Amino acid sequence: MRVRNTAASIVFVSALTAAACATNPATGKKQISLMSEEQEIALGRQSDPEIRREMGVYDDPQLQQYVSAIGMKLARASERPNLPWQFTVVDSPAVNAFALPGGYIYITRGILPFLDDEAQLAGVLGHEIGHVTARHAAQQYTSQTGAGIGLALLSIFVPEARPYQGIAEQAAGLLFLKYGRDDELQADGLGVRYASHSGWTPSGVQGMLTTLTRLDKASGSTKGVPNWLSTHPAPADRVQKVDAAVREALTTTPASSLATNRDAFLQRIDGVTYGDSPSEGVMRGHTFLHRDLRFAMSFPENWDVHNTKAQVVAKAPDSEEYLLLQLVEQPQGSLQQVAQASMASAGWQQLSGQRASVNGLDAYVGTYQGTVQGLGSVATLAAHIVHDRRVFVLAGLSPTSMFRRAEDEFERTIQSFRPLSAAEAENIRPNRVDLYTVRPNDTWASIAERAGDGTIKPATLAIMNDHDPNEPPRPGDRLKIVVEGR
Repeated sequence: MRVRNTAASIVFVSALTAAACATNPATGKKQISLMSEEQEIALGRQSDPEIRREMGVYDDPQLQQYVSAIGMKLARASERPNLPWQFTVVDSPAVNAFALPGGYIYITRGILPFLDDEAQLAGVLGHEIGHVTARHAAQQYTSQTGAGIGLALLSIFVPEARPYQGIAEQAAGLLFLKYGRDDELQADGLGVRYASHSGWTPSGVQGMLTTLTRLDKASGSTKGVPNWLSTHPAPADRVQKVDAAVREALTTTPASSLATNRDAFLQRIDGVTYGDSPSEGVMRGHTFLHRDLRFAMSFPENWDVHNTKAQVVAKAPDSEEYLLLQLVEQPQGSLQQVAQASMASAGWQQLSGQRASVNGLDAYVGTYQGTVQGLGSVATLAAHIVHDRRVFVLAGLSPTSMFRRAEDEFERTIQSFRPLSAAEAENIRPNRVDLYTVRPNDTWASIAERAGDGTIKPATLAIMNDHDPNEPPRPGDRLKIVVEGR
C-alpha cells in the first residue's frame, strides 16, 4: 500500500501501420504483424519509465549489475542481439518476471529467493528473452488490434468487480497480457537454447519450472501468491515438455562444460528483501504495520492477506468474507460527508452510520449494502478513520446471508487500527534472505521458526530451496532462509 495512488497508465501505440507479413526472427516462419521492430523498441522505451515508477527499481546496484550481465550474455546469444536490451530487478515481492517488446526485461526481487542457482536465473531471463525474440508480445498486441494494456487498480468497492479478483496481477502492480500455451513452450525452448549457448546448464529452465509447479500446488499453504501464474500458464507439464530441448542441447555441449554457479548466486542474493517493503507496509504475524503512514492493525489469524500497490486485502479461509484497507483520495467535506460520498459513488447504499472513536482517532462507522458480481447481495461494515490528515477506509464485507456471523470479526479488526509512534515506525525493518547450513535433526518447521512467528511457512521454505515440502532438508546443505526484520 503506497502513500499515493497513481493513476499513471501505460498506453500502447495508438496508430498502427497496415498489416504486413514478416519473418519471425526466432522461428524463421512468416506471420502477420502490425508492429515493426522500430515500433517494438518505441513501445518498450515508452513503457519502461512507467513500470519503473509504478513498481520501483530495487535499490542494490551490485545485484542489478549482476542480473544485467547475465541477461546481456544471453541476449547476445539470441537471434536479435542488436535490440537495446535492458534488464531490471523491480522492487516487488511478487514471484514474477516479464518482458516488453523491444528488449525490456524485468525480474522481481520476489522471484530471486525461489531460484536455486545462476542457471535457474539464466533460465528465467532466457525465457523472457524468448518472448521478445519470438515477438510474442507484439503478436498478442496485433491480435487485439489496439486493445492496449494499462495499470489496473483492484477496487473492491466497485459493484461490478468481484472482491479478490486479480490479486495475483495486482500484487505485481500491473495487468499484463497472458501468453498462450504454445508461446510459453516456445519461450521455454528458446530459454534452453540461450542458456546452453551462453555457458549455463539448460536444466536450469527445468529447475525453475519445477519450483513454479510446487508453488502452484502449494499456493493454498504458502505465504504469498505465485504471481508468475498471473501472466504465464501453469507450468505443471512444461517440465516434461522442455526435457526434449534440454537433451538436445546437451548433445552438442557436454554437461561437464556448463555451469550452475550456485555459490555465486547465493552470495548475490544474501540480504535481499523478502516480502513487502516497510515503505508499503509489512506483515508481522497477523499484524500489518506501515512505517511511512505510521499505523498498525491486526487481521484475523489465518486469514490470507495481500498487500497491493493500492490497498491491503484479506480473505477468510474457505469463506467469502473479506477485509479491505485503502486511502480515500482527495477527501472533501466533513468526515461523515466523505464517508457517505465515497461509498455512494461506488454504488453502496447506506443502512446506518454514526461518528465513533477508534483508538483515539476520529472515525465514521456505517453499514452498507450493494451487489457484487459473483457474490450477489453483499453487506459491508466500513469505518472511515482520520489519521495524520489522511482518511483511511477499513471495511469488512461478505454476502448478506453471512454478514451477522462475520460482523463481530469485522468490528474487532476495525478497532485494532492504531497510530504508531515515530520510534515504533522507525523500528520496522524488512525481512531478508539469509544463508544457513542445515544441522542434524533440523526440519523445515524448526528452520522456519528461526525467522520469527509467521514470517515464512515451512512449505514455502522447502520450495524456496528446491525441495518438495515432503522432502526433509539434508544436514550440511546450504540453504536460503528468511530472517525477521529488526
